[in-house]
Amino acid sequence: MEFIDLKAQYKILEKEINTAIQNVLNHGGFIMGKEVAELEEQLKDYVGRKYCVTCANGTDAMAMVLMAWDIKEDDAVFVPSFTFMSTAEVVSLRGATPVFVDIDIDTFNIDVNSLEDAIKCVIAEGKLKPKAVIPVDLFGLPADYDKLVPLAKKYNLLILEDGAQGFGGTINGKKVCSFGEASTTSFFPAKPLGCYGDGGAIFTDDEELYSVLTSIRVHGKGEYKYDNVRVGLNSRLDTIQAAILLPKFKAFKEYELADRQKWGGVYKSLLQNIVKTPTIPKGYTSSFAQYTIMLANEKQRDILQKKLKENGIPSMVYYPKPLHMQSVYKNLGFEYVCLPQSEMASKCVLSLPMHPYLDAEAVNNIYNITRIRYF
Repeated sequence: MEFIDLKAQYKILEKEINTAIQNVLNHGGFIMGKEVAELEEQLKDYVGRKYCVTCANGTDAMAMVLMAWDIKEDDAVFVPSFTFMSTAEVVSLRGATPVFVDIDIDTFNIDVNSLEDAIKCVIAEGKLKPKAVIPVDLFGLPADYDKLVPLAKKYNLLILEDGAQGFGGTINGKKVCSFGEASTTSFFPAKPLGCYGDGGAIFTDDEELYSVLTSIRVHGKGEYKYDNVRVGLNSRLDTIQAAILLPKFKAFKEYELADRQKWGGVYKSLLQNIVKTPTIPKGYTSSFAQYTIMLANEKQRDILQKKLKENGIPSMVYYPKPLHMQSVYKNLGFEYVCLPQSEMASKCVLSLPMHPYLDAEAVNNIYNITRIRYF
């Protein structure tokens, strides 16, 4: 069994993907070819934003926005502790300070009360300037933007939505990557919409920000590539990857997202009385980048993972160590911070196989192993 079955997807889309790659080989526009512009147009229309800027990867996408906003030393950017390293990394790379915030244990997303407490602490301390917050749409579920947006306005914070895992999710019909002043996603192969390498995209409704971002991604170019008006990056989405994404995006919209949600529902119906299954608030939909359950404690989690492995079923722990406990941030004093929900989640979560090409037999096998009380 595959944790994320890209091979099954390729078998179905083989003709379309091969043709898309061959078209690029034929026209030879390997850098910023026509497929890049076509993909950007489709992405912005789907998300409901005015502008889309593709780039080399999801980490660069966030970094480029922080560059455009001139986030710098002595600035504070608030990030959830229970997420992947890149969300904090991009802040550190700007010389700014990531301020770690706890999560809501039911949704795994940033806890708004913990965020406000952190903002107040930073203001009271007076050493850093609160500038932005990066909510993460973890495991496919959008963060609580109904509460985040007014809180950010209250404290004059910019919102950069990290939609790397959430692409396709919605709140009352409004899609992930449409929230905040800017939003980003990743096309890493394991993501809900993934290419066959690295790739990313930025979305915004701000024309000035869009103009700066298109400059940053090509070495800070001005009117043409040899007129450099700022320090930028080399962060363009490869044309072949854009070509691969076009048929994959079509499949994502036509049936893959619906099938992810179908299998999420099947998992819930089978497992909800055995383990803690993902909470999807009213009005929300998840794209189920991962299907993440919670056990009562670390021992139970590790036993179940071992039993699944013995039966040929892969599983993953996302994430075994919260960001505030990472070695790299010890010099900032974060080892003394206690974020109990993030720390509990890291000990109890387990992600099960999740992709559009699951089948009933595979899911039932997972159920039959999970329902046996090994602990």
